[in-house]
Amino acid sequence: MSKKRPITMSVKRGPHFFFILFLCFILIAVSIPSGDAGPQQKVLVLEISGAITPASDDIIADAIEKAENENFEALVISLNTPGGGLDETQTIISAIENASVPVIGYVPESGRAWSAGTLILMGTDIAAMAPFTVIGSAQPVQMSVEGTKPITEEKIINALVKFSVATASKHGRNETFAEEVITKNKNLDAQEALQAGVIEYVAPSIPNLLTQIDGQEVKGKVLQTENAGIENYEPPFSLSLLGLISNPIISSLLLTLGIYGLIFGISSPGAGAEVFGLISIALGLIGTGFDINIGAIFLILLGIGLLIIEIKVPGFGIFGFAGLISLIIGSILLVPMGSENIYTPEFRKVLTLTVVAPTVVFGLFLVFAIYKVTEIRKKKPVIGEFIGETAETIDPLGPQKTGFVRYKGEYWKAHSEEEIEPNVEVEITGKIRETLLVKKKM
Repeated sequence: MSKKRPITMSVKRGPHFFFILFLCFILIAVSIPSGDAGPQQKVLVLEISGAITPASDDIIADAIEKAENENFEALVISLNTPGGGLDETQTIISAIENASVPVIGYVPESGRAWSAGTLILMGTDIAAMAPFTVIGSAQPVQMSVEGTKPITEEKIINALVKFSVATASKHGRNETFAEEVITKNKNLDAQEALQAGVIEYVAPSIPNLLTQIDGQEVKGKVLQTENAGIENYEPPFSLSLLGLISNPIISSLLLTLGIYGLIFGISSPGAGAEVFGLISIALGLIGTGFDINIGAIFLILLGIGLLIIEIKVPGFGIFGFAGLISLIIGSILLVPMGSENIYTPEFRKVLTLTVVAPTVVFGLFLVFAIYKVTEIRKKKPVIGEFIGETAETIDPLGPQKTGFVRYKGEYWKAHSEEEIEPNVEVEITGKIRETLLVKKKM
């Protein structure tokens, strides 16, 4: 009997065991997503908002690499920019042309792709705009101390026109607009751009655009984007930081604040301002791509030197005023300038203001400081005011003893030619260096 019990129990438990095993199998099978769950295709979306800077080409190159390596159906570059540097623009267009993944340019709702943004849009495999958005105004300009002026030199204009027309021609787009956007600052809204053959689609949103372009062949690939998932590109921290400091306004402010930090640090060592100044200048230089006007650097260094002289040596404000003028001119020259910048006039005005305004504020502070220093220099020596005043001894005083007296709540070293006990009122008769001469008050 004892031998049969284990057999009987195992027979009874067997069905339960297989039932539990079968249930677990079903649960695991249900929990595993099927091959058709979710979209098989995905599209990467990169947002370019703000000026085209030295960081923009690195960010776009990284997004293209990600889209290629992770088998994205396409890369959509959402452009909302006032313009930027020509070198960076050409690098971006070249990267788009060499990419194996289709690159779609799109101007989002309430956005604009002016100047360099227009050239980039024309350089994409598919160009699209949201209704009521505008592109155009790509004439290059030069910034100087006199202000902003369009570049009319034929050598530069002809080269840029040739590049713009060639970019449009490669994608079968309107070559006349590609020329006039530079020579005449021509602008088009979405419907006009579509009718003129500058773009291929007008779409109110990216999902709508992906539905419209579904089935189109680009770079030997038939796009399957109608039900594709959308993933937003997030740049790595290093590129995010570079993108932040590459903004012309931020980089110019970093340089300006760094210069003032150095001035305060050198004039008042130990406060850490010089360290802050060096770090700010380094970040500002990196942000500008080291494209710094040598004359501006010389004027700024001269201004710093003159301000330090004014602080250390009495100059009645002459050195300070000359230093301030040098700083203002140098700061203006630090604004990105030359034929390689195609920012819009509004953006350039803001950029210049952000550089000049801190200099003016610092100048007003300097004028106030010089005024106060001049007041102090004109002040009569204090000793002439408290001779004959009364003080109280704290320590015994005498011909061979020097101690302290209390005068108006302050402790002064004192000496007397007669013996004086503590807590005795004395009269101040003179001063030798930091020691008061006193006698018993009669």
